[in-house]
Amino acid sequence: MMRTIFIIVALTVLLSCGPPRENRIVIGSKNFTEQLILGELIAQQIENKTGLPVERRFYLAGSYICHQAILGGRIDIYPEYTGTALTAILKQKPEGSREQVYLQVKNEYANRFALAVGPPLGFNDTFAIEIRGEDARHLGLKTISQAARYTPQWRAGFGYEFMERPDGYQGLVATYGLRFAAPPRIMDLGLLTRALKDKQVDLIAGNATDGLIPALDLFVLEDDRHYFPPYESVPIIRQQTLARHPGVKQALDDLAGKISDDDMRQLNYAVDGQKRDVKEVVQEFLKRKGL
Repeated sequence: MMRTIFIIVALTVLLSCGPPRENRIVIGSKNFTEQLILGELIAQQIENKTGLPVERRFYLAGSYICHQAILGGRIDIYPEYTGTALTAILKQKPEGSREQVYLQVKNEYANRFALAVGPPLGFNDTFAIEIRGEDARHLGLKTISQAARYTPQWRAGFGYEFMERPDGYQGLVATYGLRFAAPPRIMDLGLLTRALKDKQVDLIAGNATDGLIPALDLFVLEDDRHYFPPYESVPIIRQQTLARHPGVKQALDDLAGKISDDDMRQLNYAVDGQKRDVKEVVQEFLKRKGL
């Protein structure tokens, strides 16, 4: 019930804002560190390459809120992941190669929503099923299948969206036959890794590019049954925005393939682990990449 109220309130706030002015670009993002970084990166890239003023509307909760915001013209661009677009938005079965999933999402978004899907930024932020490194070493665990033997004694922690989305909790536990000592704790994504490190939970679903994984000595279990689809990061753009501002397409195309998995982990750690200012971190990254 509270989750439903939150979504309604968030949508009301978005819809109460007038549509973006024609001479500016509005960038949105979801409500976790990586999305904040990607939103800021897209914003600075457009500012640097086009000279257009950019408005930032970050922390828009999950995929559903961002999708509704861009359909309603309240934002022009936001960063998304192909696997999320395929399963959570298009409600389609996650299967196929990275290239096949990307093309399927690109075609469906154009035909159904009049939205453009930009080229992949270069990294694949799949869900990461994580445990503490000390537990992985002590028990000799490498895969989710191996961990299933121990989960009846473990407590799990997951994000709100992971519990609801079709490529999330229900399918994961069914695929691997997982059972836990208690119902999963549901918490904000930004709290999961610390909860695992502090032994409040024993297993979480985080992000593979989380910079705190090595810093906190966490271990990512291999998805040995290939449950999760590819989650390549891509910009979602209103086609009207591209038609009105052709320079935006080139600015985003210049980002294609520029962020590796390791790059994203380092960016996340700079903001999450070192508590650095996101604008400064992004400025340094763009300069280092010659952008």
